[in-house]
Amino acid sequence: MTQTPDQKPPRPGALNKAQMIDRFLRVDHAGEYGAVRIYQGQLAILGDKHPMSATIQHMKEQEDVHLERFNQLIRERGARPTLLTPLWHVAGFALGAGTALLGEKAAMTCTEAVETVIDEHYQDQIKVLGDDEAELAEELEKFRQEELEHKQTAIDYGAREAPGYKLLSGLIKFGCKAVIKMAERV
Repeated sequence: MTQTPDQKPPRPGALNKAQMIDRFLRVDHAGEYGAVRIYQGQLAILGDKHPMSATIQHMKEQEDVHLERFNQLIRERGARPTLLTPLWHVAGFALGAGTALLGEKAAMTCTEAVETVIDEHYQDQIKVLGDDEAELAEELEKFRQEELEHKQTAIDYGAREAPGYKLLSGLIKFGCKAVIKMAERV
């Protein structure tokens, strides 16, 4: 097969559309599972009577809806979930509980940092989905808007006032980006 001068050969290891969607669903499913576990960890520490509990519960319920939709999409499209789910189960809960132990503002720093990374992640995915995946792109955009709502809630509740905010936020963002890369492949 000959190529015209303006055509570039595919990169070695480049994903086809089906592989790309499989990867997207795997990562998004893992991320939503992790988010649910983070909120469960925060709620376990803060308890039902804490002034932030209803807000955190509301965010968790939205993440539950996202997770259920990705469960459904994985089944419908035959995508492979990450093999790291047991790690997310422990790590997500530990992150939520650990930041809540540092105080409600640190818990909100966690939410803001995670949602910042997820916003960027969903935006990147939406950009590469073609017209043939417009419905998936619309769903991702709806979820992205809810994640932005969580981020703003966290800011409104003092995320940026937490002691060590920049360090804590930076570490959480780094961790989120690392687990995204891991979930893409494993």
